[in-house]
Amino acid sequence: MAAPRVVYDCMVFLQGIVGSEDGPAAACLRLVEERQVQLLLSPSTLAELTDVLSRPKLRLKFPAITDEIESAFLHHLVSIAETLPDPARVFALPRDPGDEPYLNLAIEGEARFLVSWNQRHLNYLMTDDAPEAKDFRARYPELQIVTPPEFLEAMRNAASEGEGA
Repeated sequence: MAAPRVVYDCMVFLQGIVGSEDGPAAACLRLVEERQVQLLLSPSTLAELTDVLSRPKLRLKFPAITDEIESAFLHHLVSIAETLPDPARVFALPRDPGDEPYLNLAIEGEARFLVSWNQRHLNYLMTDDAPEAKDFRARYPELQIVTPPEFLEAMRNAASEGEGA
């Protein structure tokens, strides 16, 4: 069975770099390394990650992120992921249009999961909190927007059942 296609938002990557090696974001990145999932990227999502990793305030807070580390990380991501063209805007996010590239990449790339910590601007689409959330679930029932711990649990459950997530 093919590995499930996934999109990680920028914070998952950032926490994977600066967080604990035992943390959920690092575990999500290991699933890509181990080819248990197929990571999807786009020029827009890569551009945002590049921008975030090069921000002076972030670099002051996390001095381990150097130009060399950033470059190596991005190069490696591109080498292990599938990079698709920027997707069309098929679903609008009124709460935060800046997150639309991730959501639309997941939709166009037929991802099974969009992994995000962003409860306010992305994960709420899995609730009944807003009309666009109901519309999203009706239009894209196969796409699950989950936090890294929820994603890891789904992958563990799928592995214990002997099938892909």
